Amino acid sequence: MTIGLNKTVVLFGGSGFLGRYVARALARRGHRIRVACRRPDLAYHLQIAGNMGQIQPIQANLRYRWSIDRAVEDADHVVNLVGILAESGRQSFDAVQHFGAKAVAEAARGVGAGLTQMSAIGADPHSESAYGRTKAAGEAAVLDTIPDATILRPSIVFGAEDQFFNRFAEMSRFSPVLPLIGGGKTRYQPVFVGDVAEAVAGAVEGKVPGGRIYELGGPEVLTFRQMMEEMLRVVDHKRGFVSIPFGAASTMARAMRFLPGAPLTEDQVALLKVDNVVSDEAKAEGRTLEAFDRMPRSLDAILPTYLIRFRPQGQFTRPQTHAGGLDAENQDGVV
Repeated sequence: MTIGLNKTVVLFGGSGFLGRYVARALARRGHRIRVACRRPDLAYHLQIAGNMGQIQPIQANLRYRWSIDRAVEDADHVVNLVGILAESGRQSFDAVQHFGAKAVAEAARGVGAGLTQMSAIGADPHSESAYGRTKAAGEAAVLDTIPDATILRPSIVFGAEDQFFNRFAEMSRFSPVLPLIGGGKTRYQPVFVGDVAEAVAGAVEGKVPGGRIYELGGPEVLTFRQMMEEMLRVVDHKRGFVSIPFGAASTMARAMRFLPGAPLTEDQVALLKVDNVVSDEAKAEGRTLEAFDRMPRSLDAILPTYLIRFRPQGQFTRPQTHAGGLDAENQDGVV
């Protein structure tokens, strides 16, 4: 274990997909991590990522300010990873991504701690999506409260526990076709979860200037369809695609809104209408993953390490050259 600056870092949302990687990245640097989440029992598994007592799960809820203040006591830095893709009960976009982010920033300011806020490339005050609007409102509230806070906006994040490639790979085992909302033309810049976690750790240690918004993307820009084709190549399945116009997708989502765990919401359909890639402005100003001295890893390098279990015979399947991936003339996936 590398002993670094030994900061006390409070990690809100640390029990989630990205959180476990951030906790490991911080533990490797010798920091003490307090994982603040609604269900501390769901974060106990993180304790083995550090030395004895280095990672401590505690209870906190962004809807209750007193629990936030308690969580950040004596903290040197606060990281807020909390976000939702669909509303549920009192967990609304406003409550979690706007007012929750503001409350964390105010609590961090109260103890003199630095702040790193996880946002998303889809953050836009004029977005058709409530997700995008509240992410942007959260960013504004954070920077208004702590002007030198660091904001990170990743594109779609992939890794062993993701709910994107794993979900569609599972679907490809049983369904002869995969859905392409809006024809699958929306562009993404998928970024590996480990690279995002290293960027968070770099922000905690002050490796980049604060008061800026950094956009994190991988080395490839791919359409939704191309990502599905790459996934199918990795899992060695041949499947067709069915294009679903945005209007029809919204109608379907509206019909499913009362179902528990609905697979699609109207808000998500709205998000799918807009490209999710690193902006030219961020590239020109050096506000990208490269600012953290990271060379982003590609889908081709990472997907086989965890999607192999979806192949017909698992790791014993001999992959075919053309199982639904990108064609040879377009291996970079640029539209």
